[in-house]
Order: sequence, then structure tokens, then C-alpha cells
Amino acid sequence: MLLAEIAAASAAVGETTKRSEKAAHVAACLLRADPAEVPAVVAYLSGDLPQRRTGVGWASLRGLPEPAADATLTVAEVDGTLAEVAAVSGPGSVTRRAALLSTLFGRATAPEQSLLRGLLTGELRQGALEGVMLDAVAKASGLPPAEVRRAVMLRGEVGPVAVAALTEGADGLTQFRLQVGRPVQPMLASPGDDVAAALARLGTAALEWKLDGVRVQVHRDGSDVAVFTRSLDEITDRVPEVVEAVLGLPVRTVVLDGEAIALRPDGRPRPFQVTGSRVGSRVDVAAAVRSSPLSTYAFDVLHLDGDDLLARPGRERFEALCAAVPVDLRVPRLVTGELAEAEAFVADTLARGHEGVVAKALDAPYEAGRRGAGWLKVKPRHTLDLVVLAAEWGHGRRRGWLSNLHLGARDPAGGGFVMLGKTFKGLTDQMLGWQTERLQELAVDAGEWVVQVRPELVVEVAFDGVQTSPRYPGGMALRFARVLRHRPDKRPGEADTVETVRAIHARSVD
Repeated sequence: MLLAEIAAASAAVGETTKRSEKAAHVAACLLRADPAEVPAVVAYLSGDLPQRRTGVGWASLRGLPEPAADATLTVAEVDGTLAEVAAVSGPGSVTRRAALLSTLFGRATAPEQSLLRGLLTGELRQGALEGVMLDAVAKASGLPPAEVRRAVMLRGEVGPVAVAALTEGADGLTQFRLQVGRPVQPMLASPGDDVAAALARLGTAALEWKLDGVRVQVHRDGSDVAVFTRSLDEITDRVPEVVEAVLGLPVRTVVLDGEAIALRPDGRPRPFQVTGSRVGSRVDVAAAVRSSPLSTYAFDVLHLDGDDLLARPGRERFEALCAAVPVDLRVPRLVTGELAEAEAFVADTLARGHEGVVAKALDAPYEAGRRGAGWLKVKPRHTLDLVVLAAEWGHGRRRGWLSNLHLGARDPAGGGFVMLGKTFKGLTDQMLGWQTERLQELAVDAGEWVVQVRPELVVEVAFDGVQTSPRYPGGMALRFARVLRHRPDKRPGEADTVETVRAIHARSVD
């Protein structure tokens, strides 16, 4: 298959807002692919790379050759080249990587170059997310979407399931089952407005602390333990405390879902960056354990001593969890239908420094890989009015729009603005169109990728917290920032100050 076929399908997906049409375009592309090409086709049309990390950023994509006139690149050639790019390391790696990219882009047509740029920068957002991809696999194979979804849930990847579905049909999907040692996609919680709305929706429900740690899925088979992250990356060797805790359980085989989190001596959570740094670092793990030990908290069990529990109601899984895991290794929980009790539990959770709570339906199965209606996350929302300092041109479906906003807080002492990060989240097509026009009116330096603007446009931004960051002059960055609305009614002098942001940051650090 030529890469041009994927580029054409990607463009077609980006040009429609209808999920059924997106799935049809993807399905047609999958049917043209050879079985060996399917995993790469699935990844590319999902906006991902099989290699995950290639070491390529925007700086590496400047000054590349002009597009080729004719399409000659095959999917296999692209996948092989990107695998080689990802493997480059050591002295001369920058030069070698640049040479590989130059050769690759020199053979790519304009649409193919656009696709490759989006994939390499993570900016390809034409709408073929996993839900669309699963619909496409079902359509191309003629199999029920529920069966495809369940297979992907249990395998943790769409590619192998797509190959099995397209080549073996229904029989091919029977090979995918929960297997201790192989991670499944985690169940996710949907946003909830407040605890009153959660109880109104769920009735009597379980409320659990929402910890600001790292999601972990822990598999134990006898003395063998494997720990995986939310993205299904294995981190077993980086979290010996988690391994030790699970080895101490009176079980033979178990699959647990939970959190690993760094706590202060008083039991309050340390900043997320401390936990994230622990899990992300492979260097001197023993020293890291001494300086920033991780605590393990389980909140669900998917398998226990030969029994798969995914389809069991939440209350039954919790009973199994209690039988296998002591209370000090479980996330604190309250089952109630009384609003006063629920609000008191939320207030106590927040007072202990945690993010909020997760409300869970007692009869909900474990909907792995889905943001199910049975779990609702409820947490306070921080908002700030910030000023746009610059914006980056979008890619894929957002091509032609100024998308990624550089956000700054007002600095009364210095008389300017302090950048706190970037975000492209929360923006509707209408908002993108309006801000593109407005920011071009405010432009003072229109570069190829970034447009610097006069600091006049105020936006209301929601975020989950403020973390330490050496990337920005103020030493801070917003976590999970998303735009709620533009505020053309506000002057830049009415924007929130950097001192306000520092105060929020101070409350979240040791």
C-alpha cells in the first residue's frame, strides 16, 4: 500500500464531522491493506506511530526537501525508516536522523509530507480516534462492534485485533481474553459536575478518593509481578515498592487496578511531579525509593486466583478486592446515597490534599478501554483569565487555523506577562475561526509556525493544577489547561496575575 492512500483517507476523515463517514473512509483503507500493513495503517490513521517515540520535534522538520511530484512511498518503507529514526542514538545521531528524515520527506508528496509532519509531532487530529477506528474495523470485517471493542480491550492494542478480524473473522477474536501478565486498557471516569449530580445520576454509589498519582495495573502470577501504566507501558523495574506490596498479598494470581503515589510523612500527597519523576526515571531507583517512596492503593480487581471479574458488578469486585487486599492498600471508600454524607466525604478528601472523588455505580461492570457512565470524577475546577502571547498554526483538521495558544499571566512588578504554558484543548471550530481572525489582527511577528501577537486577547482557562517547570520563565506551568471561552470583554490589565498563580502553586508543593 502507498502512503498516499493513507494520506487521502486521513484527509477525507478530517473533512467530515460524521462518525459513520469517518469510519467508512478508514474501513475502505483497511480493506486495501495487506495483513502485514494493517497495524501501521491503524496507527497512522489514529494519529499515532508504532514506534511511539522517535526523537523528532519541530526543529527537526525545518528545511526539509520540497514535496515529490509522484507518490512512490510504501507503508512498509515508511514504517522501516521511522523505526530506524527511533533507534538512532549516540554520537552523530542528530546528523543521521536528519539524513533519514530528509530522504523520507524527499520522496513524499505534499499530502504525504503533511501526514508525516502530523504523525511525528503528535498534531494529527483529523478525528479517527479509537472509537472511530473500532467502528471501522467492525465495518471492514463485518463483525459486531461490541465484539471488536471487547477484543481490543483485552489485547490493549487495535492493530493485532484488526489483523485477526480482517483475516480470520469471528474465530480470530476468540484468541483475545484476559491474560495475567498482559495489560488491558483501563476503565476511565467521565467528568461529573458535582457530587449531588453524581448521586442523582447513580443513586446509592461508592465514593473513592481521587488520587493525583500514576495509574497502575499490576499483574501477579505466583512470584512474577508486572506493573503497567495507564498507557500500558511496563514500569516494573521502576516501582519496587509496588511489586513488594503485591507480592505480600495472600493470592496466587491477581490483576489489580490502582494508583502509585508519593506521599509526605503526614500522609498528604506530594506534588504530582514527584510521583511522575519517580515512575519516569530508570536511574538509581534505589536512591529514588529512599528519597521519594511510593505508596500503593488499589481500587479494583479484574482477576483473582483463576476468576476473571471484568463482567461482575462493581460491588462484587469490591468484595473480592477486600478479600485479597488489606485496607491500608485500598483507596478509602464510602458507599452512600445521602448527599450530606457524600459532601462531608468530599470535603474531608479535599482537606487531605487530594484531587476530589470518583463516584462509582455499584452494579457497573469494568468497561475496560472506555470512559464509562458508571464512573464519574468530581473535583473542583480552577480557572484563570490569561492573555494570549502567541499562537501556533494547526495541523491535520486544524490546518489553516491558529490553534495552540501560548498563555501568560500578568506581571504587575515587571510590567509584562509571564508565560505559563500552551494549550489547544477546549477549542471548538467556531472558536478556532474567531481567534484565527482576531490573532492575525494582533500579530506582530508572523513566523512560519508561530505567530507572536500583541498581548490583548484574554481567555478563560480551566486547569487541574500548577506544577514546577523549568521550561518557562516563571518556573511554573499549568496542568491540563483547556480554554473555556474567549473574553474580548476583558482588558489585559484585568487578567490574573502571576502572584495568583504562584499562590496556587505554593499550595501544591512541599
